[in-house]
Amino acid sequence: MKPKFTRFLVLFISLVLCLITCKAPVNNKAETRNDNRWIEEMTISQLQQGYKDGKYKIADIVKVYLDRINEIDKNGPRLNSIIEINPDALLIAEELDNEAATGKPKGPLFGVPVILKDNIDTHDKMPTTAGATVLKNSFPGTDSFVARKLREAGAVIIAKSNLSEWANFRAKMSSSGWSGVGGQTKNPYVLDRNPCGSSSGSGAAVSANLCMVAIGTETNGSIVCPSNNNGIVGIKPTVGLISRTGIVPISFSQDTPGPMVRTVEDAAITLGALTGIDSSDSKTIASKGKYLTDYTKFLKKDGLNGKRIGLQKKDMGFSDKVDSLMNKTIAYLKSHGAEVVEVEFPKGLNYEDASYQVLLYEFKDGLNKYFAGHGSDSRAKNIKELIEFNKSDSIELRYFDQSILEQAEKKGDLNSPEYRKALADMTKATREEGIDKVMNSYRLDAIMAPTGSPAWKTDLLLGDHFVGGSSSLAAIAGYPAITVPMGFIDDLPVGVTFYGKAWTEPILLEIAYSFEQGTKQRKAPKYRISD
Repeated sequence: MKPKFTRFLVLFISLVLCLITCKAPVNNKAETRNDNRWIEEMTISQLQQGYKDGKYKIADIVKVYLDRINEIDKNGPRLNSIIEINPDALLIAEELDNEAATGKPKGPLFGVPVILKDNIDTHDKMPTTAGATVLKNSFPGTDSFVARKLREAGAVIIAKSNLSEWANFRAKMSSSGWSGVGGQTKNPYVLDRNPCGSSSGSGAAVSANLCMVAIGTETNGSIVCPSNNNGIVGIKPTVGLISRTGIVPISFSQDTPGPMVRTVEDAAITLGALTGIDSSDSKTIASKGKYLTDYTKFLKKDGLNGKRIGLQKKDMGFSDKVDSLMNKTIAYLKSHGAEVVEVEFPKGLNYEDASYQVLLYEFKDGLNKYFAGHGSDSRAKNIKELIEFNKSDSIELRYFDQSILEQAEKKGDLNSPEYRKALADMTKATREEGIDKVMNSYRLDAIMAPTGSPAWKTDLLLGDHFVGGSSSLAAIAGYPAITVPMGFIDDLPVGVTFYGKAWTEPILLEIAYSFEQGTKQRKAPKYRISD
């Protein structure tokens, strides 16, 4: 055999062996994302079955999600949904892996990677900022009730998500998903579209599979709207079902945290892990005998059968395409045993102006108390100092004013006759003269309406372009609502909301789960750029 041919043969064999055994290097971000796409759309049950079968370690799963945050949120499409990554996330995951090896009992969220909206306190190496530069170095001395319950349930808090600054209660005109600390969050379906807020980062992160569960907060629309725009499931619970202790407040009457996830089943699992009475939040006292720690028993595929659902027509009509999806949804509900009846609310229910006055008073009171409890962590000690800080900051007033902060600062205390009258007026209008009256009159199990419109284009000059939504009545009443994807308009998701009386989460879950399982409208985003 000739030497040249021998050398050629050796080189040829070596090349073949390399092709068989060697992995090609990853040269671009798209290929990197391909490597971890196996985790996309995974549910809590699937993940925990994988742990049980020995397929996964918690540390490996957490690393995959952290890699996705770096590849999708910080690079690649640059969603900008994450404010801070927990530097101890992998260490926590390894500790949980060690616990699992000893046979220690596991909680309902064991090994589940969770992201918290960055107005929820965590006692760790991550600050809690509410998106505001004045709190950029604020490290709470204790966990919020929500963070504590998550840790007790076995979850791994891997990051804090961006939000509309101060939960979108700062300026009359603003862009949802923008904060002084985090900048502007993008919508993962079409990147120049808005994720809605204020739980914008939570919604975008869940939709993009940067975590398995996110926790948002809502005062009016801040869970259901970003769930709508980001094509996910969101539950706004009855106020008092989950404690608000350790959450940067807007309203004692309306604030609530809630799960933001990709499936109704995951929503039910997460909801049960967060409930409980908290002596530091008097609203939770009313949940005694009403809250559950396991809502999964209400996940019934025939959950629509026999339900009587009211259709609130006044929340339709803002978009022919949304109405078309609603009509298909109504037809589906009827075909699966539900009765859908059009309902009318009493005329003259003037609750939105009253609610706004309540929010101004309660925001001042609650925020001043939050500042007082965080001592030297904040560069402001009250709302008045916050306003002055923002005037001197180069970022805070670059795009939007602080007119709501200024209005709130001028309000008196919670003994004010104006506040007490507004609170009584809004409560009566939305509860006994509103939802309760209509549901009793029509003998309803729930009320339905479109959650909102497809996502609008983000506009830092003119702010948000809302054209329709249905969050206000349930939010102001403090009653529960759940939104589920019902379809797409072009490449943008739209949801349907089911809401009802206080503490009716079980009924809403039955309806939402049955609808979800029969329609399967959730689709993962593709990070499209507008034409």
